[in-house]
Amino acid sequence: MKGEQQAKNANLLRAELRRQGITPRIVKPKPKPLFGSAGRKISAKEIAIFARQLATMMKSGVPIVQALEIIAGGQKNPKMQAMVDGLRADIAGGSTIYEAMSKYPVQFDELFRNLVRAGESAGVLETVLDTIATYKENTETLKGKIKKALFYPTMVIAVAIIVSAILLIFVVPQFEAVFKNFGAELPAFTQIIVNASRFLVSWWWLVLIFLVGSILGVIFMFKRSPRFQHFVDKLILKIPVIGQIMHNAAIARFARTLATTFKAGVPLVEALETVAGATGNTVYEQAVKRIRDDVSVGYQVNMAMKQVNLFPHMVVQMAAIGEEAGAFDTMMFKVAEFYEQEVNNAVDALASLIEPMIMVFIGVIVGGMVIGMYLPIFKLAAVVG
Repeated sequence: MKGEQQAKNANLLRAELRRQGITPRIVKPKPKPLFGSAGRKISAKEIAIFARQLATMMKSGVPIVQALEIIAGGQKNPKMQAMVDGLRADIAGGSTIYEAMSKYPVQFDELFRNLVRAGESAGVLETVLDTIATYKENTETLKGKIKKALFYPTMVIAVAIIVSAILLIFVVPQFEAVFKNFGAELPAFTQIIVNASRFLVSWWWLVLIFLVGSILGVIFMFKRSPRFQHFVDKLILKIPVIGQIMHNAAIARFARTLATTFKAGVPLVEALETVAGATGNTVYEQAVKRIRDDVSVGYQVNMAMKQVNLFPHMVVQMAAIGEEAGAFDTMMFKVAEFYEQEVNNAVDALASLIEPMIMVFIGVIVGGMVIGMYLPIFKLAAVVG
């Protein structure tokens, strides 16, 4: 029988195990992870699983302190285990779940904490946790679909650039040495490739610094400059096919987050404040904030949505029907499901659409270089012939 248990030292743990009727053969400290005791950071997926586990246990009647102890014991990520242990200790000491989670604002965002607070106030915490778990699972699935849509073309383009660089640095100079023996003037297209090769061979380090610096600069600006972030988000929404996927994803997030918060009993204006940051796009974030401002002065949600001129007619009409029928959260859930399915379909279609386009792109880049290198040989053969 093997196991783990927290203790100050091995002797104290041996004594504790003997009191439990267990005679241990070996008691030794748990080895630290290879890259330090902190472990990897806590992922959004782990938070989603945590919410589902906690909701399931509380619905089964397990007290929250005991549920957190069980969940902590099953964690492989030391950071996650330490966080759950911290939550358990705070709640056992008399803190509310909302207060305990507020100490971890990175892992439990404003939406999560507000929903928990609403659930605690209304005495329906286990139901709210179940709603949060479903919300987190759907959100992570949607994020995965978007990453899948963007990852494939990005990787293929990166491979095409690397292959082109290898050809220019290692292959083209070999051809250039052969061309010098011809003594004839090179075709213009071949000369362009040779000049590019010479530049890259001489200044490859400068090009590398420029590329890395540009990427890091864009990331830095995106994180630090709201204006630049807004420009990039607006630009992405205008890209053919990809832009439509991002539109649908933002609408799906908006609808699901609003429905989840509203269903949990969070006041509408406060819910919209939370929803703004959950759309994943600053264009939609600003639009939702304008909707919140309009709703706070008496506008209906559907009228406020119509005025920002960003949401499709169907979404506005579904919101209007939901408000009139007193089933606003139900309608928003329907909108979320529809647009999440649209994203799924679009991502699947994108893979089929992009594959031939990428093949053409690689063919033009690599094939163009090969043709450029062989043009002088064809020209010489024609002259000899």
